[in-house]
Amino acid sequence: MSAPTTAPVPTPTAPGGLPLVGHGLRLARDPLPFISSLRAHGSVVRIRIGPTPAYVVTDPALTRRVLVADAAHFTKGGRYNDALRVFLGDGIATVADGDTHLRNRRLMQPMFNKAHIAEHGDAMIEQVRTMVGAWTAAEPRDVLADMNEITLAAFLVAVFGADLPAHLEGEFTALMPDIMKGTIRQVVLPPWMTRLPLPANRAHADRVARLRTLIDQAIDHRMDGTAPGPASADAASGAGACPYAAEAGRRRSGLFETLIGAEDQLGRRQLQDETITLLAGSIETTGTTLAWALYEIAGNPAVERRLREELASVCGDRPLRHDDIDRLPYARRVLREAIRKYGVIWMVTRTAARDIVLGGHLIPEGADVMWSPYLHQHDSTRFPDPDSFDPDRWETDGAADTRGSFLAFGDGRRKCIGENFAWVELQIVLATVLQAWPRFEVTSPPPRAQAVITVEPDALAMEFRADAAA
Repeated sequence: MSAPTTAPVPTPTAPGGLPLVGHGLRLARDPLPFISSLRAHGSVVRIRIGPTPAYVVTDPALTRRVLVADAAHFTKGGRYNDALRVFLGDGIATVADGDTHLRNRRLMQPMFNKAHIAEHGDAMIEQVRTMVGAWTAAEPRDVLADMNEITLAAFLVAVFGADLPAHLEGEFTALMPDIMKGTIRQVVLPPWMTRLPLPANRAHADRVARLRTLIDQAIDHRMDGTAPGPASADAASGAGACPYAAEAGRRRSGLFETLIGAEDQLGRRQLQDETITLLAGSIETTGTTLAWALYEIAGNPAVERRLREELASVCGDRPLRHDDIDRLPYARRVLREAIRKYGVIWMVTRTAARDIVLGGHLIPEGADVMWSPYLHQHDSTRFPDPDSFDPDRWETDGAADTRGSFLAFGDGRRKCIGENFAWVELQIVLATVLQAWPRFEVTSPPPRAQAVITVEPDALAMEFRADAAA
């Protein structure tokens, strides 16, 4: 391969690397402060994970080059992606670039167009309203656990229909947090350490195997539920149609129909991988965003007041409907600001497909290239006072200058396919909590942000009350 025509600039190396483990311990112990510190060393900074170098891109303009303009030279891969593949398999988020990714994305795209999502919006609202309304008033609640449980339930209703066995949902909720912690451990520790037969490594493998078993059961249940029987045949022909059978069919239907219809093209293993990918995305990113949003709302009375006024002007005294969502722009700005302030994903990796110069620095072929939405979204040159929570920074007149630095959903051909679904689910849950509970407050000390797969609150308890604030 020919050498670059322009002499590259030496790439600075982050201080604090240790023998054998490099910067792995820093990433494991205090990842957010460490990642944030790299901006001061340059637009591209070299770190080591064990003996292996990685190149962290701290300039969002260069990250957009990696994701868009030069995407062909920065392929899906790297330590983070490899660790995710342990439990996601070759789902759309982790499969290598090429014909397989393009085919699967095209097969799945209809699941996430707005019209298709809208068909299941009211069923999601009904599920969320039932769960939120069942909370005990004035009882401290683990908000992150609640939000993960609710977003998972709404996802399962939308994707599989409303008749999935309860034990599957319960095990999904219990398994995912530990799987995510095990995954990030595999990212930041040297490869030789993650391959040892240590209890933590074995436990992670066992959890991933159990998750696949549960996914298989969910797929079997859903596919069995679509088999036409006498009642459904009568309903289809219009002869002797039973309204109860029709209702059961409606509740069974879900976005998963798209994937079932494509099983002959995807294969069973690929069907599992795509389902797990959707499941992981639905719990971690949306649940974490909602937990942080509720925390910020509880501490900002003016924000809460505007949210409640907007909701009342759209819905009055009636419950939320799916067609209300587009008429709640301030709620969307609040959620966008929660995503901006807390990440939500803190690290993404690619692999350099060839020697390439990025920002004047030579990235060698095969090297890991890392970027952090959390880092970019705390850049004070693009987001003034980045540690403050300010939904108004997303008003139309001020948002254009920061759009290129807001990369929580990625960009380019690998941009998150489920972004439309995520926004709908986020707004449904937030609006439903506000309607169900006139007052809520934080009852635990201010949470610290901790980087797992997403940037989670380490501990966040809140009480929800039926009486309005004075």
